[in-house]
Amino acid sequence: MRTDRRVVAFAFTVFCLFLQACSTLPPSTDKTQTHHLPPATDTPSAKYAHAEVDKHSNQSGFRLLTLSTNALLSRVVLADHAAHSIDLQYYIFANDMTGHLMMQHLLAAADRGVRVRMLIDDNNFDDKDHLFEALDTHPNIEIRLFNPFQTRNPTLLSRATQFMLEWRRLNRRMHNKSFIVDNNVAVIGGRNIGDPYFDAGSDTHFRDLDVVAIGPVVQEASDAFDAYWNCDAAYPLNQLKKTDSSGQKLASARQILQKEVRKFAQSDYAQAALDELPDGPTADARGAWFWGDAQLVADQPEKIETDGDVPALRIGPRLKAMLDGAQHEVLATTPYFVPGEAGTKHLVSVAQSGISIRILTNSLASTDEPAAHAGYVHYRKALAEGGVQLYELKPTSGQSQSSTALGKSSGISLHAKTIVVDDRQVFIGSLNMDQRSKLLNTEMGVIVDSPGLAHAISDFFHTATQPSNAYQVKVDPTSHQLVWETEEDGKPMVYKSEPGATAKRRTEVSVLRLLPIDSLL
Repeated sequence: MRTDRRVVAFAFTVFCLFLQACSTLPPSTDKTQTHHLPPATDTPSAKYAHAEVDKHSNQSGFRLLTLSTNALLSRVVLADHAAHSIDLQYYIFANDMTGHLMMQHLLAAADRGVRVRMLIDDNNFDDKDHLFEALDTHPNIEIRLFNPFQTRNPTLLSRATQFMLEWRRLNRRMHNKSFIVDNNVAVIGGRNIGDPYFDAGSDTHFRDLDVVAIGPVVQEASDAFDAYWNCDAAYPLNQLKKTDSSGQKLASARQILQKEVRKFAQSDYAQAALDELPDGPTADARGAWFWGDAQLVADQPEKIETDGDVPALRIGPRLKAMLDGAQHEVLATTPYFVPGEAGTKHLVSVAQSGISIRILTNSLASTDEPAAHAGYVHYRKALAEGGVQLYELKPTSGQSQSSTALGKSSGISLHAKTIVVDDRQVFIGSLNMDQRSKLLNTEMGVIVDSPGLAHAISDFFHTATQPSNAYQVKVDPTSHQLVWETEEDGKPMVYKSEPGATAKRRTEVSVLRLLPIDSLL
């Protein structure tokens, strides 16, 4: 006699609820609170930064990192010039080629006596070869994981089970991204640490933006880092997994990293980076800065503990005020665009008041998150009909910024998160224009009043939205259906369905559209 599957499902659900009630991660209370060190003043880099800042009272200076190679080498150079401290927090710090490169330079800094604090979200944490575990045994390196799983290196089944048992907690992640050196300079923006973010991988190449910052905003970034570093959701790695403190693992890690970095140095990618940067225009180089009044904005880490929306804990209201202050034009770049009904109505009302609203996001063919695209589809026609100008990046908009022999990319995907208002005010950071960034994940960025920086980011936007690089989504006046206008081989083209996407991806999004998951996207 066959058992009724509904009975089994019911029993399993009850069992899971019971386990969830019993299964909690012990509080992270047995850890030492530490804080950022005072800004360094005794190094050539520090003296240069302070001299530049002193010329611009109460303002911060910025450089835009557009080239992926520059973004990577800037972090490397800053780590190499660090004298006292490096504080970094990332949603992803991948265990891949560029991740290994960064690990080696962080380890070299620690060997010089630099204090290194690494805060990494545990959702994508991968410690193959136990490299992070080994680094954590160094007396000058401490690694903490944000909102971790209860078991280390879980199997797919174990991971799925943990998600099921602790869905409410584990569904909330730290999406912040910052790299702070000597409390004098910070890199803030959209890039994680990993091959796809620096054009070094063989799969997706992300188009992304960061800024290098000096001035008062760096102190604000350090304060935000400390709030996360010392919060209850940050767990020391050595408490989650017993480490070998004998030094054997660290010695083994050194050999692995040296081997991997030698391979990197011999790669076509490394040569291309040197060819593109013959004079080293990286983060610490002498040169021009964009100056302006700036503020570091960051969600409070307590955001992940709240039920419902608590605006005081998140940066959304600040960004809405910035948008609502627009007089002429708003340019927004976001890889995942799920505005929700309220957000859609608000953007349409702004557009219909005479303000130009132009938004660049991923096309179905270029996105790395079909579920997010399924959420965007719900609102796309209403936005286009309401006067919001929508652009969707093509997956083949230009070649990889570095010619490498690491394999052919499966496509180019947008990952930058920026807003420019009236050619003057700028936001750049980690926040996507979706419900997950709004309510579930923690986010950060900088708001800057700087026409120069605004112009530089606008140039990125205008290049990406050229007809050869993107589709403009419009409503056909005759059929009242969406069309995609673009340019192919110099000739205008109009598509009546989402161009460039495979049948498999179209089917996937069609199914996802039926699910009530907007609040999770």
